[in-house]
Amino acid sequence: MTTLKKICIVGSGNWGSAIAKIVGETCKQKSDKFQSAVSMYVYEEMIGGKKLTEIINTQHENVKYLPGYKLPTNVVAVPDVKEAAADADILIFVIPHQFVRGICTALKGNIKNNAIAVSLIKGFEVKKEGGIRLISEVVSSVLNIPCAVLMGANIANEVAEENYCESTIGCTDPEMSLVLKDCFQTDYFRIVCVSDCETVEICGALKNIVAVGAGIADGLGFGDNTKAAVIRLGLMEMIQFAKVFYEGSMMSTFLESCGVADLITTCYGGRNRRVAEAFAKTGKSIEQLEQEMLNGQKLQGPPTAAEVNIMLKARNMEDRFPLFTTIHRMCLEVYDRSEPSQKPLAQGSRWLRSELYNHNIRRPYERLANKRALSSHCDHGSHCFK
Repeated sequence: MTTLKKICIVGSGNWGSAIAKIVGETCKQKSDKFQSAVSMYVYEEMIGGKKLTEIINTQHENVKYLPGYKLPTNVVAVPDVKEAAADADILIFVIPHQFVRGICTALKGNIKNNAIAVSLIKGFEVKKEGGIRLISEVVSSVLNIPCAVLMGANIANEVAEENYCESTIGCTDPEMSLVLKDCFQTDYFRIVCVSDCETVEICGALKNIVAVGAGIADGLGFGDNTKAAVIRLGLMEMIQFAKVFYEGSMMSTFLESCGVADLITTCYGGRNRRVAEAFAKTGKSIEQLEQEMLNGQKLQGPPTAAEVNIMLKARNMEDRFPLFTTIHRMCLEVYDRSEPSQKPLAQGSRWLRSELYNHNIRRPYERLANKRALSSHCDHGSHCFK
């Protein structure tokens, strides 16, 4: 007899709640594979005098982070992460990347030995000795369990509306890939599995930096042509970053939903773009805009830009990534000002125009049009540019 797998979602923000809607539905529909009840760890907050967990469990709606969308009744909000994860066979991590190590440390020794994990988290952890560590590596090393990744062109509210979209699972274990695909795939949420986990995760983190640049371009009043230049340069720097720091990265992965599709979606519809546009226009701090525009949820773009900059500085490679470096500088310019100012507008305009122009002169890495560079990294024949 097949043992039904229990699922726990660690996180309940905008994206976490949208995923809970999907997973709750698949667990109901696939009762031969999964337990019906899905536990969701919720950081307890008071909303209108009521606990957020109580609101979710009675109204079946996350009124703070995903208002207007009903969650399946089999999704149960739990304020204690250890209780939520107890006896879970599949752990779905979808929390801000800054809190991953702390959550995993709390779970250590309190989960099944044969559990598996999947990270939907976009970002990196900075190593004390320099460099970065992928979030899936943090989860796997702390909990001593395998951890796959899921990334894609997925705006949370559109997923909750059941608009058709695609996502990419990166997993080296074929059997684990199939289990996770069963967990997530629906008629409107299509999953493609690839073995190139590192590139899938890198794309998910770096695209948020580019989205900040796209938002800044919007806020500075540049047109669509300039924004397209930002996106193009951003994609090239994403590819270059993967080549430099993760030699096994495959070019074909950038053509999956986790790559160019997610980049385009985030640069036009994501919250990193929206908030970046606002701070370019107003000069308000990121923290203030997070409170005003995101109900206190954290952006991933600015801290990821800072983490990447630490890595680039350690290897004296800032000049090889002009867009990433410029976006980091512009974020710091806003961070360092407590009062709204027009200075970020003028300074940012000069920086961005300068780096976009200089990039076309310096050209520090291979062009995307280089057929050999593309085909030599391609493992999917239909994805090769020939």
